[in-house]
Amino acid sequence: MDIHAAVVSSFGNPPRYEPFDLPAPADEDQALVDVLAVGLHPRVRTGASGSHYTSTGKLPMVPGVDGVGRRADGRLVYFVADDELVGPMATRTVIDSRHSIPLPDGADVVKIAAAMNPAMSSWVALRRRVPIEAGQSVLILGATGNAGQMAVQVAKRLGAGRVVGAGRDQARLATLPGIGADATVALTDDADATAAALAKEAAEVDLVIDYLWGKPAGDAIMALLQARADRSRALNWIQIGAMAGPTIELPSVALRSANFRLQGNGQGAVSTRTYLEELPSLVDEIEAGGLTVTAEAVPLADVESAWSAPEVPGVRTVLVPSRRQDRHAVRTGVTEGA
Repeated sequence: MDIHAAVVSSFGNPPRYEPFDLPAPADEDQALVDVLAVGLHPRVRTGASGSHYTSTGKLPMVPGVDGVGRRADGRLVYFVADDELVGPMATRTVIDSRHSIPLPDGADVVKIAAAMNPAMSSWVALRRRVPIEAGQSVLILGATGNAGQMAVQVAKRLGAGRVVGAGRDQARLATLPGIGADATVALTDDADATAAALAKEAAEVDLVIDYLWGKPAGDAIMALLQARADRSRALNWIQIGAMAGPTIELPSVALRSANFRLQGNGQGAVSTRTYLEELPSLVDEIEAGGLTVTAEAVPLADVESAWSAPEVPGVRTVLVPSRRQDRHAVRTGVTEGA
């Protein structure tokens, strides 16, 4: 079946919009959908570069990890891409129906495509990996990224009594109180000052959502544990992203001298079924306006330029296959530049 898609022919180069032969559905669990919106998430970029830990190294490939589409019977669905099928950055694709959920008529497809992926990590982490208890406190390490900003909101919506956001981008750090942060910490090149600020604002948190890893995470772990009044009280550290580096240096004493629990949240750590069970409630939260997102819709035909363009802080690019859709911004609840 001939379609048009964003095709990756070599790792390291942007996808090109070109014809692609889409295999027909292979069994009753698969369905053909017209793609309506696909988020250009950081996870999509690492997959298309071959650097993600799930990459098979096979080329050519059509990237994407999730999307919104319309089935042949007219039903609107949000779906998670299957590694064995063609990705969703295409005019049409084949999905595994078992990895999709229905959406209400009139749903904002661009908003859902923009918000689901960045919100899903913290949503699942705080509902399934380490279920948050009402009133607990949370530190978001990397709170000035898109997923981190969403995590601030998610933590509050799920009952956190206090949320601390830590990040490097000073301008975006200043916006966090407006979306639920009770305190903020600037991550600077001054290691001592940063450690002191973390100790002051976050020494007694119950959970940490970590999107950074690398040296900032290693330093933060020691800063929190050394300042904690009662080291036997559990500190659950949930590792999700590695924007600051793939490894950390962590003294063994950190694990022996405190009730410190380190675990990850991602593909493999949580089952696909568990993720799918959480999707309907997350869609409801996004549609109801409980989680705000800033999205910019760009025609799929412009994928090469969109891929290479500098990322705008706080804005998630969403590719829309419809050629009738002009480039425009869709903003929901967040001011421009947030």
